[in-house]
Amino acid sequence: MKRLLDVLREECGLTGTKEGCGEGECGACTVLLDDEPVNSCLIPFAQVRGARLKTIEGLKGTHPLLETFVTEGGAQCGICTPGMILAASALPKNATLEEIREGLAGNLCRCTGYEGIYRAIQKGTTRQRPGQSSVLSPQSSVKQRRTGVRTGRGK
Repeated sequence: MKRLLDVLREECGLTGTKEGCGEGECGACTVLLDDEPVNSCLIPFAQVRGARLKTIEGLKGTHPLLETFVTEGGAQCGICTPGMILAASALPKNATLEEIREGLAGNLCRCTGYEGIYRAIQKGTTRQRPGQSSVLSPQSSVKQRRTGVRTGRGK
């Protein structure tokens, strides 16, 4: 059974989604599935049929977080950056530091001390485009995200 991560990278040529650990622990492979961050290394490709999927390429250079990660020093080597940006893009506008930390709990960076990442997200979430929805509530659990199990979908 193919993983979503492998299909994205190998068959679709969407190499912005990175493989870090391959075990759902680092968040480098984060994508948005039905507007919720999930680790694509844990999701069987067959499970995404009929779902809305967004990778880092889907932001098309227009999301404010793409700029603020550069200007605020949120990006270093680049392995975690796409996953961090996608997880952060699901945060509410004007997210608090606590909401940011909770929203990124499944994303690891081995290069930075996270302060640049937090600054980038704080600035980027205050600059979200009008009408852009917030899809990650502060109550979302890391376990749901790591396993790809979503609540409230009747499945």
